[in-house]
Amino acid sequence: MQVTQTLDEGLKREFKIVVPAADLDTRLIERLNTLKDRVNINGFRKGKVPLAHLRKLYGRSVMAEVVEQVVADANRKIIDDNGLKLAMQPKVSLAEDEESVEGVIAGKHDLAMTVAIEVLPKVELKELSELKVEKLTAEVTDAEVDDAVERVAKSNRSFAPKAEGEAAANGDRVIIDFVGKIDGEPFEGGAGEDQPLELGSDTFIPGFEGQLVGAKAGDSKVVSVSFPEGYSASHLAGKAAKFDVTVKAVEAAAEAKIDDELAKSLGMADLAALKDAARSQIAAEFDRVSRQRVKRQVLDALDAQYAFDLPPTLVEQEFENVWRQVTVDLAQSGKTFEQEGTTEDAAKADYRKIAERRVRLGLVLAELGEKHDVKITEDEVRDALIARARQFPGQEQQVWDYYRKNQEAIAELRAPIFEDKVVDQILAGATVTERSVSKDELLASDDEDADKSSKE
Repeated sequence: MQVTQTLDEGLKREFKIVVPAADLDTRLIERLNTLKDRVNINGFRKGKVPLAHLRKLYGRSVMAEVVEQVVADANRKIIDDNGLKLAMQPKVSLAEDEESVEGVIAGKHDLAMTVAIEVLPKVELKELSELKVEKLTAEVTDAEVDDAVERVAKSNRSFAPKAEGEAAANGDRVIIDFVGKIDGEPFEGGAGEDQPLELGSDTFIPGFEGQLVGAKAGDSKVVSVSFPEGYSASHLAGKAAKFDVTVKAVEAAAEAKIDDELAKSLGMADLAALKDAARSQIAAEFDRVSRQRVKRQVLDALDAQYAFDLPPTLVEQEFENVWRQVTVDLAQSGKTFEQEGTTEDAAKADYRKIAERRVRLGLVLAELGEKHDVKITEDEVRDALIARARQFPGQEQQVWDYYRKNQEAIAELRAPIFEDKVVDQILAGATVTERSVSKDELLASDDEDADKSSKE
């Protein structure tokens, strides 16, 4: 096998490989000799079939297998001999004209092929101590704990029917049937029956609850609202809707008592235990927000620290994934690029930069993970899979089966685990300073990071 490099340009490499016909024929004979001990052919005892007869019967198909194996061996030789790390699978080009193909299959012509590859760039890791990160921390105050317990008590209040003919007020609960319509047509997910709604809770679309204040049991009303621009169902975002609402009952809330009995109804020993649980939950949320902000700083800092050539195909694939989601979101929202204050070309340029950032950070994190020998255990993958399955109540088994049979899906579960572990390694070596802030400042930083993340 003769291997000649014909291109070395950036991260692109190209090799010409020639395998003499005699070498192919030797491999063919070896395979046929192995085959003759396994096949049964009428008129011949097993293992006694003449090689020429086997060649006549199976020569073409076996030679095709030989060529396939030669291609695999050639790819492996290129990688091993040159110490390359591939960004993509090699692209192999063989002669396509019928005469050349037939000549190779018949063992008369040398096999010539071209192998084009993209390699991963060499990432020269910088000292982690050069990376500076600020970690915001916030103490959980007694007032925040009391507010949390009060919300728990309020959400567990009992309700009783108000006197006949008495109107609903803020704080009351109404039981309603409703059908939502856009341009006079019902929309998916816009209907409900026997739906409890506490007025003033702001759990429905903005403006919906206020229009039911003053309603009485048996009333029918038309509630007019507009879905927020950032509504989670993007196909409804910003659209005006009318809801035909029937008020079936109006109920008044009982007093929200905060005592040991409330705690016991929630499975706690007493009120002190309930407050401890509330404090722990708030602290966990503060830690999550702080961690997310620190992680964002780490990724931004790495993106600023490293500059190297990126494999074009990897960038293009990442861009296509990002752009596909962008166009789907636009189609669902019924918006155009002009309505978003940009043009398609400008948006493509912006999202290509995001794709480049993702690829760059992925390569840096992979290199850091390799250096620090970051491993993901099967237990961690299993726990992540269980958590994902729990997000789909009633469909846990289907979700479990899907991931177990789909290695790409499992890789999607492993990726964030790996990323978090590498970030932990970075923080262990980085210069981290802590700053105590108020709850409002901490959560404000979370909103800023969430907004930046949504754009990326």
